[in-house]
Amino acid sequence: MKAASEMSLAVEPAAVQKTVYPILFTIAFTHLLNDMMQSVIPAVYPLIKEQFSLSFTEIGLTTLTFQLTASLLQPVVGFYTDKKPLPMSLAIGMSFTLVGLILLSMANSFGMLLVSVALVGMGSSVFHPESSRVAQLASGGRKGLAQSIFQVGGNAGSALGPLLAALIVMPYGMHSVSWISVAAVLGITLLWQVGKWYQKHLYLKKSKAVVHDARPALPKGKIVAAIGILLLLIFSKYFYMASMTSYFTFFLIDKFHIDAQQSQLYLFAFLAAVAVGTIAGGPLGDRFGRKVVIWFSILGVAPFTLLLPYVSLFWTVVLAVIVGAIIASAFSAILVYATDLVPGKVGTIAGLFFGLAFGMGGLGSAVLGNLADHTSIGFVFKLCAFLPLIGIVTGLLPNVEHKKL
Repeated sequence: MKAASEMSLAVEPAAVQKTVYPILFTIAFTHLLNDMMQSVIPAVYPLIKEQFSLSFTEIGLTTLTFQLTASLLQPVVGFYTDKKPLPMSLAIGMSFTLVGLILLSMANSFGMLLVSVALVGMGSSVFHPESSRVAQLASGGRKGLAQSIFQVGGNAGSALGPLLAALIVMPYGMHSVSWISVAAVLGITLLWQVGKWYQKHLYLKKSKAVVHDARPALPKGKIVAAIGILLLLIFSKYFYMASMTSYFTFFLIDKFHIDAQQSQLYLFAFLAAVAVGTIAGGPLGDRFGRKVVIWFSILGVAPFTLLLPYVSLFWTVVLAVIVGAIIASAFSAILVYATDLVPGKVGTIAGLFFGLAFGMGGLGSAVLGNLADHTSIGFVFKLCAFLPLIGIVTGLLPNVEHKKL
């Protein structure tokens, strides 16, 4: 028995070291599908605003409803699945998104609109914690790379949403949202297969805890303080991102008098830059340390955000692309840094941070929408430009890793 046990301990860590790229790329692609369908919602806000005669406050409440269902459930799902993994919940979560999109295409009232976006949010709340665990399970120890591959799928999907809105929904109306639900059916099929792999490899969850969690533990007080700093950074990043994803199109229309379809293409440019920037965040974090990447990606973007509200259309789009590329690298680094702080709690940490990211995005959208109604959309962008300065608190984070040269 002892020999068998020793053999098991010798073999399993070796298996963990092998990065399972087919699973990583599949989970990244389903993340693309998931976030693409989600990002269609804010992308069609100009159409929704006109169809339902909504104020900016009601636009903000729509985002808040969507993001709250996506955020409040994520820590709960993550905490539960840390104790009892649910591999097939990935496909079930995508099913909520499918139903939500179909209802959105048929919405004939503001109430039905809120119900449909809430269902899409619920799908996201189930998807993110478990899919983050799958990414780390398949990482072979290259957690930053795995998280970036996973995250870039989501950001690429977020970029495609406005493009789909410009090409499909804007010309053909809200009922055409149902065509996009085909992506949910594809996602369900792929996630069912990923769930089967996940179920067969649950033993790696325990072996990874043994292999990767052997590091000096920080005092509990320092861990709590560090998590608090990371949450403040999430607030800074996602309040600013809310101004861009929910209101950048309105800002461009208001300031430069372009049409809604053209504004969607510029939003796509920003979100595409976010996707590209994400690719670099994880590998750079693996090489130079998460703290360096977090510092640069949030505080480093401040000069560009401060300039953006005051320049021409051309330079506004250029600065938006620069901002998107730089700020995108933050989340992968923050999430992996947090899982290093609290080893063995990937689902809980992923649920907390994805949940807070969605929650801050929703709250930010609601607050900024109300502020825009009482001031102007231009004032909102001038105010939000200062948010990345909060990145200065990164200097207070403890060092929990060594850079890999």
